[in-house]
Amino acid sequence: MNIPSVFWLVPIASVCALGMAWHFFKQMMREEEGTPRMAEIAEYVRRGAMAYLKQQYRVVLIVFIVLALIFSFMAYVLHVQNPWVPFAFLTGGFFSGLAGFFGMKTATYASARTANAARHSMDRGLRVAFRSGAVMGLVVVGLGLLDIALWFIVLNAVYQGDAKMLIIITTTMLTFGMGASTQALFARVGGGIYTKAADVGADLVGKVEANIPEDDPRNPATIADNVGDNVGDVAGMGADLYESYCGSILSTAALGATAFAMNPDMQMRAVIAPMIIAAVGIFLSIFGIFLVRTKEGATMKDLLHSLGVGTNASAILIAVASFAILYLLGIENWMGVSFSVVTGLVAGVIIGQGTEYYTSHSYKPTQKIAESSQTGAATVIIKGIGTGMISTMIPVVTISVAILLSYLCANGFSLSMDSASMSHGLYGIGIAAVGMLSTLGITLATDAYGPIADNAGGNAEMSELEPEVRKRTDALDALGNTTAATGKGFAIGSAALTALALLASYVEEVKIAMERTVDAAGNFVSETYGAINPGEADMAKFMDYFQVNLMNPKVLVGAFIGGMAAFLFCGLTMGAVGRAAQSMVEEVRRQFREIKGILEGKGTPDYSRCVEISTRSAQQEMIFPSLLAIAIPIVVGVALGVAGVMGLLVGGLTAGFTLAVFMANSGGAWDNAKKMVEEGNFGGKGSACHKATIVGDTVGDPFKDTSGPSLNILIKLMSMVSIVMAGLTIACGM
Repeated sequence: MNIPSVFWLVPIASVCALGMAWHFFKQMMREEEGTPRMAEIAEYVRRGAMAYLKQQYRVVLIVFIVLALIFSFMAYVLHVQNPWVPFAFLTGGFFSGLAGFFGMKTATYASARTANAARHSMDRGLRVAFRSGAVMGLVVVGLGLLDIALWFIVLNAVYQGDAKMLIIITTTMLTFGMGASTQALFARVGGGIYTKAADVGADLVGKVEANIPEDDPRNPATIADNVGDNVGDVAGMGADLYESYCGSILSTAALGATAFAMNPDMQMRAVIAPMIIAAVGIFLSIFGIFLVRTKEGATMKDLLHSLGVGTNASAILIAVASFAILYLLGIENWMGVSFSVVTGLVAGVIIGQGTEYYTSHSYKPTQKIAESSQTGAATVIIKGIGTGMISTMIPVVTISVAILLSYLCANGFSLSMDSASMSHGLYGIGIAAVGMLSTLGITLATDAYGPIADNAGGNAEMSELEPEVRKRTDALDALGNTTAATGKGFAIGSAALTALALLASYVEEVKIAMERTVDAAGNFVSETYGAINPGEADMAKFMDYFQVNLMNPKVLVGAFIGGMAAFLFCGLTMGAVGRAAQSMVEEVRRQFREIKGILEGKGTPDYSRCVEISTRSAQQEMIFPSLLAIAIPIVVGVALGVAGVMGLLVGGLTAGFTLAVFMANSGGAWDNAKKMVEEGNFGGKGSACHKATIVGDTVGDPFKDTSGPSLNILIKLMSMVSIVMAGLTIACGM
């Protein structure tokens, strides 16, 4: 089957995204870096960030080589896996790592330039920071679509003429998502441990014990803290959303190949539809980026409105464009499928707005947390945890409604559970995830903007720029805290929809694995479940065959393990931050004691020692939680079979999604409650209230920047590992 000519819009859009990213990068580099002191501080941060990333990539490379060898053994010796899997796995990890590298490189060059631009005006500072963040967004979508387009072209040529060509191609392409997921998890966990070890050390010893301002050059951990913002919130977030973006497109393509298997022409259109929507989304994201600007003296609401203009304009335009795209492609029930796309987009906006309400100090929940600081740190922590728990309602209800609506819109509002209805409905859920992520180019720009603004504020403080500049960078930084929290909510929401689509794709991968071992009559025979013809069975029959129902103890045990895995993973990563932070606190205290003149500004702290501690801690602590996330689905698959894996993925998705929202929102609210006090409320900087909110923020740091964000990768990684290991699960007797 020849590739339709409209498909070539996909590689063209990816090249345009990368071209615009290069343009914004060069535009940023033409800005002046400021005074020699500003350039010197930026260079410290740049060196530390690149040194960490190189060290992390060395560790990850070893893991990837080992896993690729295991996949090769499974493919070429055991013959339980597609022979393309090892290569797809490696390219997924490579492009994911590359996206994070380019984004972080840009961010480390942009911080001083943002601070210098803020010396002129708020609008100029915002534009430099935001367009530098846009480099991250455009690189992620550009590399993601390029990877998808290249694999589709190559595999289309290889499997040309095969009756099940598109099903084989899409399920094979899904496996490069495991490479992206694995890389993303290492980036998120390692970066999160790094940044929070430095942040906790800098806050607890510098701000609480020594009573010096944030980002003060006298604080030995301040450079490590600024480095950490880049490795955790730029490189980590970029790798995370790269994987969500690709996963949503590929899982939807795989579901489309299954839903329209009896109609080859419609099948091809359904496969390329999510790719075309994503391609058009790139052009509209670029348009939205140019709309972002603000005025001097802007309030927090003004700044949020400025970003909202760009993101909302892109979202509205892609919603309209989706109707045109699906109509012109001639997709069956194009109107209903278009509404599924709109459902995903609206869900993303609602989750973002809900997150903003619970984490921005422009609204009551965070204001109440700041107010509770008048009675000490304990009440700040209690109020923050309560707020985070309550905040889960909006995203959970929104995602639940989005799942039901997107399912019903795509299958013509049929409530029957026959094969056609289920397949079309699941395709609708997948394409809703594509809709939510279609404008990722600008959505991720608002997120990557946050650490750039944070570092700009640090640079202004350490360079001792005039108070007016620091006031502007503080405003940009507070905005960054809110956009980062919103971005995390968005990432978690997209992870839930993507993981659900991947759950359906897992059944297709199991089906293909079974077809490798059928008998002469085309039947797969199991001692446990009997015989079934996988070539003729639909999804409902597979569910019956493997007894995937709530009365099967394998499903229930799998669900419990999935829920436990989310909490175990959080506990391990929180513990890792705690141990790393202890080392950092001890080091900062040692330097204050032993290096004379630091607190008077006469001595120079040993910044490199703190960077070294964070780097070493992150490298050591990230390995076990990350490998555990890969091991759990394999062990469950071997021990409990397909039914156990389905339970695992459902349990992990429900517990992980809710827990991730709670942790991200609690952490964001604590952070902005501290910012509210620092603006002069309840006694301002240095007051007892300020110290109470710093303790709350310190507790929230690993919540929002390590454990919480890593959970959405855990959800998808367990799905991806299950898909890749489906052949092994079948071979072990299910």
